[in-house]
Amino acid sequence: MFPYWALLSLLTLYLPAVAASPVHRMPSVVGKLALTLVTGLNATGISNIADADRARIKFMREKGGFRKRDASVSVTNSIVLYLAQVGVGSPSTEYTLLVDTGSSNTWVGANKAYTPTSTSHYTGDTVYVSYGSGNFSGREYIDMVSLGNGLTVNQQSIGVATQSQGLSGAGIDGIIGLGPADLTRGTVSNTNTVPTVVDNLYSQGTISSAVLGVYFIPASDSNSGELTFGDYDASAISGTVNYAPITSTYPSNLYWGIDQSITYGGNTILSSTAGIVDTGTTLILIATNAFQTYQSATGGVMDTTTGLLRITQSQYNNLQTLSFHVSAQNYDLIPNAQIWPRSLNTAIGGSSSYIYLVVADIGTPSGSGMDFANGYTFLERYYSIYDTTNARVGFAATKYTDSTSN
Repeated sequence: MFPYWALLSLLTLYLPAVAASPVHRMPSVVGKLALTLVTGLNATGISNIADADRARIKFMREKGGFRKRDASVSVTNSIVLYLAQVGVGSPSTEYTLLVDTGSSNTWVGANKAYTPTSTSHYTGDTVYVSYGSGNFSGREYIDMVSLGNGLTVNQQSIGVATQSQGLSGAGIDGIIGLGPADLTRGTVSNTNTVPTVVDNLYSQGTISSAVLGVYFIPASDSNSGELTFGDYDASAISGTVNYAPITSTYPSNLYWGIDQSITYGGNTILSSTAGIVDTGTTLILIATNAFQTYQSATGGVMDTTTGLLRITQSQYNNLQTLSFHVSAQNYDLIPNAQIWPRSLNTAIGGSSSYIYLVVADIGTPSGSGMDFANGYTFLERYYSIYDTTNARVGFAATKYTDSTSN
């Protein structure tokens, strides 16, 4: 069975560019889908949260190119997951789908059976997606997808699972993939690539830009957030949006990949290199050499139960700023942003009296082509924008950037 060790937080769903240029606002048709936080724990496979994230990134790196990495690897292997209530067909059947910007196929049928309606068309093609430690296979249908607030996608490719591993028992019906369309290459028979939900919204004129805005609120602050299709939510940010172009470095350039460097306390721990921004990764993963420098500087000791660095209160008091440098912009994580929410320690198998750091070892030294992953614990501090139209990723501060609720 697909490794599926933790179900802590299931959040249901709401680029050539000039580096670091301020966003240019344009009139846009916008659709939003709300997010809701659900908590729980289910452990049957990978031993801890850090191992789970490393397994995801390892597969993404090794299975880059045009072999698809399905979202369920990240979701079932991560502590923090995102779910969307998505309607399919007319009248629509509502499915609970995992949301992942690191994959691009949309499919249903893992738990709730697909119900064909008047808008359903079986193409005669088959779908097969491998995600390293599991897979899903089935038939391709073209159908209507409803994302809420009147936002509808016509003629969307839908995989209907006849077999799947990893989602049974989780109350999850499938995946909505929001990564680049090239990740679908080779997954559908007789087909090169299939358009994503965002691609179709744009090509059908429902949204004026192929843009996705993601707003995650720290789990210790709230149980809600949102996805915005076609633009970003200006009310959710507290500063300027700045963009970075998609990196040219393989295999990060197949995903939402960027170039960045990282400093701790003003000292460089990771020189400028390529990595990814990924909603399906929980932690902030950095190359082994950078991680070792960070561990030495913070004094953290490895906690074998969680796979995270553990520090004392005194060491926490001495934590320095961890800064991410992207296209001439700095995105700082204050000490509180570098630790796991203490109220959720036990949900990852930890002790309520410990302090855990959310920076972990990616498992390979720098130079791999995917030297970091800015996961959920970074994205809950900064609004993120995934701009297919201009091949770029944007970030902006929010009111939670400097929150001390952890």
